[in-house]
Amino acid sequence: MSSRMPSYSIIMTVYDQAHDLEESLPVVLEQEYEPGYEVIVVDESSTDETPDVLKLLKSKYPHLYSTFLPKPDKRVTRRKQAFNIGIKASKNEWIIITKLNHSPIASDVLKAIAELSDEHTPLTLGYHVKKGIRLQPFSSVDEARQHILRSERRLTKVREFKRGNYTWGRYDFIILKKEYAYDLLNLFEQNISGSKLFGIRLGIIWKNLWSRPSTILLVSE
Repeated sequence: MSSRMPSYSIIMTVYDQAHDLEESLPVVLEQEYEPGYEVIVVDESSTDETPDVLKLLKSKYPHLYSTFLPKPDKRVTRRKQAFNIGIKASKNEWIIITKLNHSPIASDVLKAIAELSDEHTPLTLGYHVKKGIRLQPFSSVDEARQHILRSERRLTKVREFKRGNYTWGRYDFIILKKEYAYDLLNLFEQNISGSKLFGIRLGIIWKNLWSRPSTILLVSE
């Protein structure tokens, strides 16, 4: 990134994850990052204590903002709707899309992301490694398409209901400029056949053999 590090909007969605919020969200909210950042949590109409936990956390962390996804439009995937709400609520040019259970391992991860990112790279996939982060830059959303579509669907029991769970690729977070966010959303939760998924995996292996090395930065424990 440039000498002037940007402010970020970190966006995630949750559903019936009250306990996970209490355990994992403070790590995201306590990043040591001088330019400042906001965390936007979109509640997908949880049926547990998630709204109460978010309310308590907001009283402690003023840079936490929460909103919710009402009854979904069946013509649009739920995940796409939820992130669309979060993106519209964001105030910064740079967005980090992540999941609650992919929280950072240290308090200076956001600083490391800013120092390693290239302001001219529209989209970067990020990975949490044992002692730091690894970033994989792409020149466009389309170039990252195979990595983002490397996903599988499976049913997960949430309380008494079964709910489709979208499994990401191996990345833990996505860094991108807000202007490209809607191109990214079009890739979320597309129907992927087994043969297509196999082809995507082969494409990723081939690309990784020839792509420039990703960067690893050690961060404090």
